[in-house]
Amino acid sequence: MSVQADVRLPSSYERLHTGVILYEPTSGRILDANRRLESLFGYSIDELQEIPIDRYSANTSSFSEADFVDRLCTSAEGTPQQFRWRVKRADGELIWVQIYLSAQTIDDRTYVCAEVRDVTEYYNTSHREELFWRILRHDLRNGANTLIGYSEEIKRLTESDRVHNAAEMSKCEAMELAAITDSVKRIQQAVNQTDVDRICREASDTVREVVDELGDEYPSATIALEEQKRMWIQVDTAFEYALSEALENAVIHSDGVSPEITVEVGPSPNTGRVEISITDSNPPIPDAELDSLFDRAEVSSVSHGSGVGLFVMKWCIESLGGEITIDRHSSRGNAVSFYLPPKEPPEQSYSTPPTPESD
Repeated sequence: MSVQADVRLPSSYERLHTGVILYEPTSGRILDANRRLESLFGYSIDELQEIPIDRYSANTSSFSEADFVDRLCTSAEGTPQQFRWRVKRADGELIWVQIYLSAQTIDDRTYVCAEVRDVTEYYNTSHREELFWRILRHDLRNGANTLIGYSEEIKRLTESDRVHNAAEMSKCEAMELAAITDSVKRIQQAVNQTDVDRICREASDTVREVVDELGDEYPSATIALEEQKRMWIQVDTAFEYALSEALENAVIHSDGVSPEITVEVGPSPNTGRVEISITDSNPPIPDAELDSLFDRAEVSSVSHGSGVGLFVMKWCIESLGGEITIDRHSSRGNAVSFYLPPKEPPEQSYSTPPTPESD
């Protein structure tokens, strides 16, 4: 770290994998930086001390040098700043960085320390993910609905049993595609939920509401709810969907006329977390479904499972800080268990989880 002799960062910063810059806040001049920052920006510290902020800022960025200095001054006054910024490296390459600014006092003078992390890969991935969601939720759904409409029209116009049956099969496949887009929407809602969107409720109350709703939809099914202990959890619409998915899977995959399902709510004996276990007497869940769910290394073009329901359950429960396990008995029966962190009972009770905004 070769800089002005009067102002330096601590030598321990050289061991960090995060870029660190020491700024003079009113001018925006770089006083010091660690080697990680030099490798990120592509300039030596001697060069960085001599060039203005706009030299290492992307030309197309709406973020001006004056904006950056304003943030430096705000940080120096005691209000830390965090923002994303596009950097132009010495070789012309553009990268996205996340910057955290905070005041730092050295020899009774206030400077601003900037922690800089390269988030280019994350930024690009999030944009690809955004496109992926859009295609699945809108383009694929619209295409599926169009296929359903054409299939119905073909069935109405044809006099051939063979054509009629083919159109019915096409309609069923299109409806499966439409259902997948609904599941993808649930996943996106789950990963985008925040604590603001969640409320604390008694676990058995929340479970009972979902059980009652599903019982109305499948009156031939018997769903027994057993509460071992009153416990509270954070819930949102993702939790409700995960539980509905688990219960509905147990009902529709039953080979009996009157499916019987047991839901147990209580503390996990090993961890004390809230355990919600859904047990059935159905044929065991296929290996392909579980391999693709829990072991990414097992997924291939010929071994993947046929649906996304288990993925939705997993993502929804993990979004709440929990996890799921699936146990299969050797001959018949499955137990899908949710494990969620217990919460203290709230002062105010709520009847239903919050409803997310629709598209």
